[in-house]
Amino acid sequence: MLRILILANLMGLAGVLVRAARLADMLSEVQQISLIMQPTLLISLIALCALNKPLHRLSYPLGVGAVLGIAIGCVTAIQLIIVNRIFPADGMGYLNRYWLLTLLASGVLLGYFNMRSRILSPAIGEARLQALQARIRPHFLFNSINAVMSLVRSEPQRAERALQDMADLFRVLMRENRELVRLEDEVNLSWQYLELETLRLGERLQIAWHIDKMPKDAMVPPLILQPILENAVYHGIEPASGVGEISVNIFHSRDQVQLVIKNPYLKEGSHHAGNKMAMQNIRERLSLHFDAEARLKCEVQGDSYLVHITIPYVKSETS
Repeated sequence: MLRILILANLMGLAGVLVRAARLADMLSEVQQISLIMQPTLLISLIALCALNKPLHRLSYPLGVGAVLGIAIGCVTAIQLIIVNRIFPADGMGYLNRYWLLTLLASGVLLGYFNMRSRILSPAIGEARLQALQARIRPHFLFNSINAVMSLVRSEPQRAERALQDMADLFRVLMRENRELVRLEDEVNLSWQYLELETLRLGERLQIAWHIDKMPKDAMVPPLILQPILENAVYHGIEPASGVGEISVNIFHSRDQVQLVIKNPYLKEGSHHAGNKMAMQNIRERLSLHFDAEARLKCEVQGDSYLVHITIPYVKSETS
């Protein structure tokens, strides 16, 4: 919506610059075009948001026609209801011009978004590759197998549960991850991962889950939480000699889901470059799924490293 508002106003300003010869004429043209353009833009956006689901069910040509029809209907209503009362002498004289300008502006915007979606199509394939690259490091697999082997004789039931967790974990990691998943499933996957890490790190790894206010039906990109937790273990817990705690706080605030992960930060001996690469990977995938509505913030707070993800609250249709 922000792109639509900016692009439409830039096109309107360009039209004013072309028509007006003097500064005084320019101000008059800006006032007149704003009187009809701004209400038309806002009402059109409201109508498109309200009709979002029905429009999604249409084919692309029909959808384009519907969008153009909504825009024409809005500009006609604004002209007849508002503008004609303020400038009664104009009558229907300007309506044909406004129809033409509306069709041109809508066509440019639709063309821009169509081109943008085509450009992003290869990026979506790249995002799948990035999801593969973001998967569990090989050392985790070998360490987990060794940890399970040490439990086979002494604690067979615990070893069996660990093997089941490994099977579930790698089943998720090996499938195609192009669609959003339920936040509850992503948290369960991360919990299974941390249970396996606990096998080898023991009491050195402490997890504080704060998920009482978590919206379970929220939809998130796959493998968005587990790589962050893996980084937290790899950079914050493994290099330390003592006990370290990873805090996971997930909650719903207004129309957004907040994920806050905090782990110990060691200035010496940490692989911070790898940490930055992982965060960039996640940031790009968030952008592909949610555009500018998602944010990822990483910062060092004293002896702690904090990752804060903000994503729009998109509910699961099966909830």
